[in-house]
Order: sequence, then structure tokens, then C-alpha cells
Amino acid sequence: MARLPRLTVPGYAHHLIQRGNNRQLIFASDADRQFLLDLLAENAKAFDVAVHAYVMMDNHVHLLATPATGQGLAQMMQALGRSYVRYFNDRQKRTGTLWEGRFKSSLIQSERYLLACMVYIDLNPVRAGMVAQPGDYRWSSYAHHAGQRAEPWLTPHPLYWELGNTPFAREMAYANLVQSGIASVQQAALTDATLRGWALGEPDFVADLQKKTPRRVSKTTAGRPPLEAK
Repeated sequence: MARLPRLTVPGYAHHLIQRGNNRQLIFASDADRQFLLDLLAENAKAFDVAVHAYVMMDNHVHLLATPATGQGLAQMMQALGRSYVRYFNDRQKRTGTLWEGRFKSSLIQSERYLLACMVYIDLNPVRAGMVAQPGDYRWSSYAHHAGQRAEPWLTPHPLYWELGNTPFAREMAYANLVQSGIASVQQAALTDATLRGWALGEPDFVADLQKKTPRRVSKTTAGRPPLEAK
């Protein structure tokens, strides 16, 4: 069966996962993480992609981003991936591939899933047992959203702004969301949709989205409820 083209629609939030080949480590040091983070900031600007959240795990990366163009996400990830592989191979005296094929992605309904996706991303290090609290992990966007560190290159989503009327109110509200965690059903839905490349949202959202692209957006037919959890 031919592989479907990537589902990317400008102006919509997308959840992305880029894994190391065979789950291998993609970072050997914090300097590597900083290099990839700098590349991400540079290429997000170059290809007009608003990055809302990120986390850099040992063998994979999660991003939440909204592209302004239909090709922006793919162009950003391609440039990012090529530059980082050259850097990493040179530093580690290695050759060959580093990534597990092309990145995985899902277009999500912001009103229902965007804040949940941010929480999902920022809780990755806690779920993996790397830290006890999300603020203890340096390589995620949690500290920025919770007011612990400023990363000006990140673009807050309008739904984040709606969490409060002042920076302090937004930061506290977001920190409380993360402490509350994410339902297992939402977590499964976000993971499954991203790995399979389908849109994630309510039936009306999926049906309306289908009108905007010739690419099939869900495993079910347009207008029927998408499978949100296994």
C-alpha cells in the first residue's frame, strides 16, 4: 500500500515526533541538546513555523507547532535533521543515519487537544522517570510556560494567552494544568494519531478539515467520530 502524503494544513496546530533510528540515543551531551535547540529556533523562523512547545528526550523529540505554509513544517524538519546529523556524526566520529525515517505528525483540534498536548509534551521526562517534577528538566518548554525561564523564540498559542490576564496568572494556570496531568484516554489519542498520521478532533472538526485538503484526514470516513484511543 502506498504511503499517504503528510497531512499538513497551514494555520492548524500539529504534534510532531522525531525518533532516533532503532530508538538509539540522539544526544550524547547537553551541548548536543543545545545545538539542536538552536537549530530549531533558527529554522522555525526561516520557514515561518510557530513552535509552541517542545521536549528533547534521550532518543526522540516532541514538538507542537503551527506552520504558516503548507510546506513549512517539512522544510523546517528536513533542514533541522540534516544539519543536526552532520553535527552529531562529526562529533561522535560516526557515519550513517540517525533518524528513524521521516518524522511522525498529527494535526490536532486546538480547542480540544492543544493544551492537553502541551501538558503531554512537558510531562514526558516525568513519565520516563528522569525527573520528579517537570520544572526539574532543562530540555523542555515547561520552564518557559511556567515563568521559570524566558525563551523568546517560542510562540505562545492564543489558547495559552487565554489562561490568564497577566503573565503570572497564565504561568500559574499552566503549572496547575501540568500538575493535574493528562487523562490516559487523551494521552493514548495523541500518541496514536501522531504515529498514524491522522487528524485528531471531534467529528465536525474532522469533517470540516477534510474539505480543506484532498488527503484523507482520518482512518474513518469524514464526518464519523475518529478513533481516539486503543
